[in-house]
Amino acid sequence: MADVAARAGVSVGTVSHVLNHPERVTEVTRSRVEDAMRALSYRPNRLARSLAGGRSSAIGLAMTDLSNSLFVDIARGAGEEAERAGMSVLLADGANEIGRELRNLELFEELSVAGSMITLSDEEHMAALVGGRSSDRPLVLLNFPAPAAWFCSVAVDNEHGGHLATRHLLDAGRRRLVFVGGPDVLRPVHDRRTGFRRAMAEAGLVAVAEHQPDAINRADGWEVGRRLAADVRAGRVDGVVAASDLLAAGALQAFLAEGLAVPGDVAVVGYDDNRAAWDLPVPLTTVAQPGTEMGRHGARLVVAEARDAAQHRHEAVVLRPHLLVRASTPALPA
Repeated sequence: MADVAARAGVSVGTVSHVLNHPERVTEVTRSRVEDAMRALSYRPNRLARSLAGGRSSAIGLAMTDLSNSLFVDIARGAGEEAERAGMSVLLADGANEIGRELRNLELFEELSVAGSMITLSDEEHMAALVGGRSSDRPLVLLNFPAPAAWFCSVAVDNEHGGHLATRHLLDAGRRRLVFVGGPDVLRPVHDRRTGFRRAMAEAGLVAVAEHQPDAINRADGWEVGRRLAADVRAGRVDGVVAASDLLAAGALQAFLAEGLAVPGDVAVVGYDDNRAAWDLPVPLTTVAQPGTEMGRHGARLVVAEARDAAQHRHEAVVLRPHLLVRASTPALPA
């Protein structure tokens, strides 16, 4: 800044005003300082400024798993909202490890971010977060409902999503349904299963079976699909509701490998509108999550609390998913 001031023939304080309060400087002086900054390739050190001021113009976003396109959508929405507020987003991937996720939050604190967001999926991560956190900076939970007395949160009504998926198959005339999703400790999976059971009960039906694999990946869906193939052939199963698109994709590919027709022999519905739903031989019907909207709300809440903590009141925002019908389920009867 001293070099810029000397070249422009102004004080260091004037350079500071140009950077932080340009309305306090005449247009002629501001232009002279900006010319000097360009000539010297000067860039403000944001980290030094945030450490000096105790708060930066960035917000942190600690993600569960960036291999899932839902979290990419969340990041995109958060970035758009932060930019509207004149801020930026720092992104960290936790690889679904509690220790790593908490370290990412600690790193954000060390960088003096204005506030942070974190995506969660189970009670264990929530308990570790509450027990290990001492900062008073704003923190918003994404993809997980939280008591408003503790944090702001933005979640999706996953029970409604599970009900939507099941109701769609029932409306298409399928009655012998299976739910695939686990482990149940994952709150979204638990809620989607609850929605499945509610829709079946409303129709006066019970599930043929509920499979609970160890994870929600494509390989887990493949294994379940291979086990279900004989039941599909025998007419004991005619529809599958999966708790994730990766599970649904694996099951669908297993059915095709076994020579079964989708949706002729068995219809399949996924959840998330993940990229896995887009590139299958039979495009996957799915329940789409409002990931971009979730990110926008999360950033809005962080910025609002950071700018006026005294007046801020925590919000628990719940968003609605919607059904995207593709080729893996039959057309509804007229």
